[in-house]
Amino acid sequence: MSAICGVADPHGGLGGCRAQFAALATTVGGQPAVFLDGPGGTQVPAGVVEAASSYLLWRNANSHGSFATSQATDALVDGARRRFAAFFRAESPQEIAFGANMTTLNYRLARTIARDLSPGDEIVITEMDHEANRAPWLALRDQGIVVREVRFDTDACELDMADFAAKVGQRTKVIAVGAASNAIGTVNDLAAAHHLAQTVRALLVVDAVHYVPHLPVDVQAIGCDFLLCSAYKFFGPHLGVLYGRRAAFERLRPHKLVPQDDDIPYRIETGTPNFEGIAGAAAALEFIGSIGGPAAIASYEEQLVARLRAGLRAVDGVRLYEAGPDIAKTPTVAFTVAGIDAGVIARRLGEAGIFAWDGDFYATTLVARLGLAARGGLVRLGLAPYNTEAEVDRTVAAVGAIVAGRGER
Repeated sequence: MSAICGVADPHGGLGGCRAQFAALATTVGGQPAVFLDGPGGTQVPAGVVEAASSYLLWRNANSHGSFATSQATDALVDGARRRFAAFFRAESPQEIAFGANMTTLNYRLARTIARDLSPGDEIVITEMDHEANRAPWLALRDQGIVVREVRFDTDACELDMADFAAKVGQRTKVIAVGAASNAIGTVNDLAAAHHLAQTVRALLVVDAVHYVPHLPVDVQAIGCDFLLCSAYKFFGPHLGVLYGRRAAFERLRPHKLVPQDDDIPYRIETGTPNFEGIAGAAAALEFIGSIGGPAAIASYEEQLVARLRAGLRAVDGVRLYEAGPDIAKTPTVAFTVAGIDAGVIARRLGEAGIFAWDGDFYATTLVARLGLAARGGLVRLGLAPYNTEAEVDRTVAAVGAIVAGRGER
């Protein structure tokens, strides 16, 4: 079944894309499964699987050889860099690097930046971020770096921007902030973060793992020095992707092997890359383009998530954790139910064939600040282009039934 770019089908998802996802044929108890687990990793379309398997079957080789399969591998990687550069609106494919995952890349980035820092220099992070954009920077305290944390406003479900401004000073060298919260979906004010970074000439590092592909990314408009994401969150395989603004990237002095290429982006890429993963990630971008791109995805998901939020608000005892109506959000819905642990809700939904997450999702500090750590954290539902209105309505009805039964049969 061919997709019609950007056209919403109430039964087939955006552009009829459901037909491309074999996993959506899964059933639980005789009913079709509802995949609302996307914030932890989306399902994978056939084209991505075919790209990765085709590489392994026909082009598998290490890079920089003088024979056909090695040259094909080099062409694959170069093409993937061009695709990601265009997707991020970067100036050059040389600003795109690949790695095992976002966390590994960010640890390497943090340690590399720290080689040029001195005791007493400061880094600003936030309480709202995933631990992958906190722990690598907090670890630098061991060498005398001061790490300041921007307060998470638990009532507004957004960062306290006055506190953000107060935490940035003349010794601030790095501001590390998430583009969007993977737990509650709040999209952060990256323009304000960029302004603060520019004011003190600090590097701006953006974690966009939860942002892509729900909203378009323009690294030049954001003004970031580095941006990281993970392909498995946008229909691809497990692969980390790093954008580095050329001027900032070229200043990095990573530890590396002697024969390793010192040019960007190679200087930060360790060992033999995951070529089949790179092939799949490039195909994931092709899939995103085939259904209209991030703008079409955002429009489709916005309608679905509005329906989901409205439905859940009408269920007695449900509390949504979300920023105000004027704050942009990804299609991620986090909630609790009075008197029922999040784990019980997720388990009962799973038994009904509705796949949801519970816990803190590595947004450990945010969930602790909400006072929910001892209560099992949050229930999290995330929408993707392959979800439908019927699935949303079924989910709301299931939550209502669980609440009516107080979580147990």
